[in-house]
Amino acid sequence: MAALSRIPPRLRTVLRIAAALAVVAGTVAVVGIGPFLHGLASISPVTIVAAVALASVATAAAAWRWRIVSAGFGLPLPWREAIASYYRSQFLNTVLPGGVMGDVHRAYAHGRHHERVDLAARAVAAERVAGQLVQIVVTLAILLPLGLASPLAPLARISGAIAALALAVLGVVAGTRRGRAALRREYRMLRPVLTRPAALLAIAAASVVVIAAHAATFVIAGVAAGVHAGADELAVVALIVLGAAAIPVNVGGWGPREAVAASAFALAGLGAGAGIAVSTGFGVLTVVAVLPGCLALLADRFRSLPAAGIIGKRRSA
Repeated sequence: MAALSRIPPRLRTVLRIAAALAVVAGTVAVVGIGPFLHGLASISPVTIVAAVALASVATAAAAWRWRIVSAGFGLPLPWREAIASYYRSQFLNTVLPGGVMGDVHRAYAHGRHHERVDLAARAVAAERVAGQLVQIVVTLAILLPLGLASPLAPLARISGAIAALALAVLGVVAGTRRGRAALRREYRMLRPVLTRPAALLAIAAASVVVIAAHAATFVIAGVAAGVHAGADELAVVALIVLGAAAIPVNVGGWGPREAVAASAFALAGLGAGAGIAVSTGFGVLTVVAVLPGCLALLADRFRSLPAAGIIGKRRSA
């Protein structure tokens, strides 16, 4: 970790982009370009409308979660601002490498308004961490009970192994002085939320809505691609793919998501090519669904122009 922190930020960005492109190139080399093209061809106006509607539900739920967390840090956030900022954040996360620049922009804009960028950054980080923790719990709660006779049993066994490994790593980290200090810092960051049971329930509920909306979009992409599987099976696989999409090593969302989708579909007996086709359709639908964020970004830009003009006139006077 210390060696990684010494790498210049620009070089780290380049390395993340290169890693994401390498993953995509490797996936293409294994399954070919055909599944990608099939995924693109499966997109229709009906799937786009459904994806946009589901994205609006997910965005509203995520904005609600952010408002709850921000209130815990003493930073009130109006509904209109929360939804517009979250749309803008999702758009930037989707089109920029790494998948986190939108969150950085969201934290800065909110913190600048309150003159507490540090607290706003903590709130955004806590909100994202809380959402990912709920996603992990939901994924494990659905996958682990699957019986050995289920076609998705291999995914359940792998998920259980990963969970056990994560717990082991956490135990090792907690056994060191530096690790305990890091865990204490994380707890202090989340403490304004963790000490409010009602807020925790609301955050969990909002996160479940977000997960359900994204999983439904993945199922729609699967049905459109003609995958011979039930909606319940596609939804379970979607949880794993969504987890991979959260890895901050991607280019516009592309990278580990496609490789994990191919592997998960192959393990479930659905074929790696089907996983790529569905992941491709899902990726495109996701980009289209967050385009309102681009409009929010442009609106912010146009609103800042008159203010910049007034400041310039005052200075010249």
